This record gives sequence, C-alpha cells and structure tokens, in this order.
Amino acid sequence: MNTPHSREPWNKGKLIGQKSPLKLKDIWAIRIHLQLDKRIRDLALFNLAIDSKLRGCDLVDLRVRDIAHGNQIMSRAIVMQQKTQRPVQFELTEQTREAVTAWIAKANLNSEQYLFPSRLRKSSHITTRQYARIVHRWVDSIGLNPADYGTHTMRRTKATLIYRRTKNLRAESWLRKFGQGVRWWTAP
Repeated sequence: MNTPHSREPWNKGKLIGQKSPLKLKDIWAIRIHLQLDKRIRDLALFNLAIDSKLRGCDLVDLRVRDIAHGNQIMSRAIVMQQKTQRPVQFELTEQTREAVTAWIAKANLNSEQYLFPSRLRKSSHITTRQYARIVHRWVDSIGLNPADYGTHTMRRTKATLIYRRTKNLRAESWLRKFGQGVRWWTAP
C-alpha cells in the first residue's frame, strides 16, 4: 500500500533485535578511556552498569542510599526492579566501589539524592534516553559501531563473560533471569 503521505518506517536500515554484549577487551578499553579522560561520572555509571546487570530504567533511578551506608559503598546491594516489582541483589566490585565513591564525592551527593542526577531542573535524574546516548558514546569512543550495542548490552555483558569463562549455561541463565550477584566470580 503506497499512499502519497506514507512515512518511512522508524527502523528502516537499522539493526534491530538483540544487541551484542561487550567483550573483555572492550570493557577494559572503555574503562581506560574514561579514566584517561577523567570522566568520573561515566566511569561510575559504566562500572555500576556492568556489576549490577540492571535495566537502564532501574540503573538511572538508583539513589545513593541504595548502594551506600554513610560514606561506605556496600559490597552488595538490593534494589526493587520497576518492571517486575521483584528485588534483585548484586555485588559491587572494589573497582566499582572506588569509582562510585569518587563520583559521590565529586558531585557532593547526599544519601537521598539520585546517584546520577540530571543537570536539568525538570528531571531529577538522567533519563534512560540520556543513558542510551552515553552508552553509544562509550562504544563509539573505542571504535565500535554504536548501532551494534545498546543499554541492554550492559545488562548482558557480565552474564555472558561468566558463561564464556565457566561454560556453565545454567549459571549464565540463572544470572540473566534473576540478576543475582556471584561470589565465586568477580567482574573484569
């Protein structure tokens, strides 16, 4: 059906479907890039996204109190997922705790504030769309095609790395389903 006012489909020429997880070398390349550029917020956001395996909406909605007691970042946190209304537990690696501590100090955040506040007054924290743009910038900064990666990439990465390392499909599947932290494996 071709009408004179037909619009081009939103996804024409775009890669749709499941996005690829990051490889270990990509994770380190992004981390090093963020560290060299002294992008403290982005490093904290990146590390937390990898460790927590949270959906973008849950990640941007985190408050300082969700992962910290006073000035101490917890090694394990539990948050309620918006989509499922179920609690999810995750572990924070030492590297992530250091990055988040540095970000909280730089931004001078208190426990009630959002961990990643918006600079705009009409929004209290960064939006999922802003987070998606940030992820695309990270991927682009190391020479990867941003169309191949998205916010769900961050969610899938740790579970995929665990599977590649252990070849234990049950562990990987369990992690993907329930997002639980794992003591016997630390993130890269």
